[in-house]
Amino acid sequence: MAVVVIGVAGVLFATTASGGPNAPLAPKPPAAQVTYTPAIAATDVDPHTKAAVTATGGKIVEVKLTSEKGGDVEGKISPDGTRWEASGPLRYGATYQWLGAVEDPDGTRAPLQGIFTTKAPTKTVRGTLNIGDGRTVGIAAPIRIQFNAHVDDRAAVEKALKVTTPTPIEGSWGWLPDEGGGSRVDYRPKDYWPANTQVKVEADLEGVDYGGGAVGAADVSSTFTIGRAQIVKADVNSFRMIVLRDGKQVMDLPASYGLGADPERNTRSGIHVVTEKFTDKRMVSERYRYDVMEKWAVRISNNGEFIHANPVSAAAQGSSNVTHGCVNLSIDNARAYYDTALYGDPVEVTGTPVQLGPKDGDIWDWTVPWAQWKTMSALD
Repeated sequence: MAVVVIGVAGVLFATTASGGPNAPLAPKPPAAQVTYTPAIAATDVDPHTKAAVTATGGKIVEVKLTSEKGGDVEGKISPDGTRWEASGPLRYGATYQWLGAVEDPDGTRAPLQGIFTTKAPTKTVRGTLNIGDGRTVGIAAPIRIQFNAHVDDRAAVEKALKVTTPTPIEGSWGWLPDEGGGSRVDYRPKDYWPANTQVKVEADLEGVDYGGGAVGAADVSSTFTIGRAQIVKADVNSFRMIVLRDGKQVMDLPASYGLGADPERNTRSGIHVVTEKFTDKRMVSERYRYDVMEKWAVRISNNGEFIHANPVSAAAQGSSNVTHGCVNLSIDNARAYYDTALYGDPVEVTGTPVQLGPKDGDIWDWTVPWAQWKTMSALD
């Protein structure tokens, strides 16, 4: 029979029944020591801190860092199993919990546990989508997220955005100059949207770090439908306005465009997009001294260009261009077109030397060549 006694200097020896010493026994290794970054129970942690856990004298066998905001933090265990480090960001104003286990050399496991909290943001920024759930829009409609303040970290925002369609469509986000009180980002496909396509946009922006202490206020999303493919062909030198629907001509209307002799009155060439329409619209110009109400007005840019009825120019419709930049039609023809127009329908104006561009405001996305548009992404 053997018993265990403590030898000199604390060395363990096994002895036989006769009392003779045998080989010394190895001491039990110490338990693994775990170090957390940030420290357990830390508060007001900077979200830019790289979260990590390190095991000394043991190995990490599983680990999860999770919060009620944003779910699990992405990360990876080192090849030797002694360290886990986050690869994903932390969020402002969140409580994080460690879960998992470390293993001692003898196979004994101990839990990873503890919490810490990150500091609250100094500012929350809200994003608003231009197309609501259930809407039907035209084939040139961009998806726009308008923010109510400037966004510094545009790449972080873009990583949180997702557009899906039943059949993959090539498209890209592009950041436009700040307007409307903050930053704005548009998504457009390379070519017009295919007709009758369902589009889902998801912007998981809540808690996303926008930079400068600002974070996203809330997630936004929408599922909408691209309607029929209606395109207006507006060649100013033809004095006609052609409407195509799903590839077939459905209207050929006498029209008068902007006066060619005055560049300020030229109808801009380029792809315009229908944004809103009015049964009655007051139109005012101090420069040209008019203040009138016009019927069946469809806005196609933010520089004052509409397709609308104007009996005053009836004699010129179909034969000459005399307007201040709008597309003038008869009352009956303007009503007929108005009834078919959807937000997002393209109006392709050709034949003038003045091009539609950023200074005309609102939607000028289609005036940018595709290769250039892609460079407007923060992830390009």
